[in-house]
Amino acid sequence: MQIIWKNLVDGIKNFCRHNGFDEVVLGLSGGLDSAMVAVAAKEAMGAENVHAIMMKTKYTSDLSLEIASEIAKINGLDYKIDDIQHLIDENVAHLENLWQEKPKNIVIENLQARERGKLLMAYANQYNCLLLACGNKSELAMGYCTLYGDTCGGLAPIANLYKSEIFALAKWRNSLSKVFPDKVISRAPSAELAEGQKDEDTLPPYGVLDKILKRYIDDHQTRAQIVADGFDAVMVEDVISRYEKQAFKREQTPPALKL
Repeated sequence: MQIIWKNLVDGIKNFCRHNGFDEVVLGLSGGLDSAMVAVAAKEAMGAENVHAIMMKTKYTSDLSLEIASEIAKINGLDYKIDDIQHLIDENVAHLENLWQEKPKNIVIENLQARERGKLLMAYANQYNCLLLACGNKSELAMGYCTLYGDTCGGLAPIANLYKSEIFALAKWRNSLSKVFPDKVISRAPSAELAEGQKDEDTLPPYGVLDKILKRYIDDHQTRAQIVADGFDAVMVEDVISRYEKQAFKREQTPPALKL
């Protein structure tokens, strides 16, 4: 974990230096991924050079607001809250008028992610910051991300870390000094793009998903070999099928650090 953390911090620092950026910006959602990127960026760039923006909607929970604020306070980040619900409502109303029908739920969910990406890119342009994308390897593998939304950015620092590795890394980093609230590690992951949404409504549990992905992507095992290791055949087929169908998204994501 120590080596991974050092590579993460040094990677952000070196990437920014080589590309002429002194400051970074990111969306701080109250989830672990953005918390991980924010804390690593603070250690790389200095707290005063990390701009974290919580862009809340009607689906943003009080817990997310509480956690994001606490992360910013613990780590001394420049932190802002922006209520973007009216922008989502305006977009939905425009599309409903244009199409003469109500947009699908997936459209409304992706509008939220894309509105956030648009606002973060605007901030990056206005203040000459590098936008950091906060997606992890598990999500990217499954296409559990939004093109031109949470994939916006110039660098994706943790895109080569599986979600289960991020949990482990956060616990290890907290053992040195507390930079993550316990609640951000223990809470159930959610994109909060719909009422009551949880990642595991759409994905297998990360502890299982990551083991399958690692065998297939990193170890180059076949479907049969993975099933022979004791994994459910239907789940293995579903995971690998989704992985292969989402290649078009992975081709359009920012560069990832080699950790």
